[in-house]
Amino acid sequence: MRLEIITPNDTLFIGEASLVQLPGIDGLFEILNNHAPLVSALKRGKVKIVDETQNEKFFEIRGGVIEVSNDKVLVLAE
Repeated sequence: MRLEIITPNDTLFIGEASLVQLPGIDGLFEILNNHAPLVSALKRGKVKIVDETQNEKFFEIRGGVIEVSNDKVLVLAE
């Protein structure tokens, strides 16, 4: 799936991912390929990305929102 993580000041990540784990308001949740459409609020925490070669990357966020649609994930983070 195509993943973009954007903050007001920078673009943290643009690329392909096989898994994204996010700190939702009610706890951690994961997005996988072909996930159903979703919009959700995020709280402070770490975003974990597993790319297509199974490498893991982590980004610290202070909150934000996520939109999932048509195998594209957009994270607008603080």
